[in-house]
Amino acid sequence: MPTRPAIRAADGGVTLEVHVIPRAGRAGVAGVRDAALLVRLHAAPVEGAANKELVDLIADTFGVPRRAVTIVSGERSRKKRLHIAGISVEGADLKLETRHARLKT
Repeated sequence: MPTRPAIRAADGGVTLEVHVIPRAGRAGVAGVRDAALLVRLHAAPVEGAANKELVDLIADTFGVPRRAVTIVSGERSRKKRLHIAGISVEGADLKLETRHARLKT
């Protein structure tokens, strides 16, 4: 089982596979499942609320503006592919490692 999500270089940033769990009791990054970043969200998947929360959470996690995060595929699915502009693969890995270390302490 991989311990890191699949982060790939893309035009002007990276793509990231995400598995979303809506209506969770606690929102945030929860690990990795099937090479996808596991993200728990408070919002229900109604009228784009979960997608909006996902974009906000990913932007905060990677330290980029919300406009830098776009859903490339899976807008109506739990499995999504996101594009994050303005960050490298190495930078994205570092942000996730730093966040993971902060959560452990």
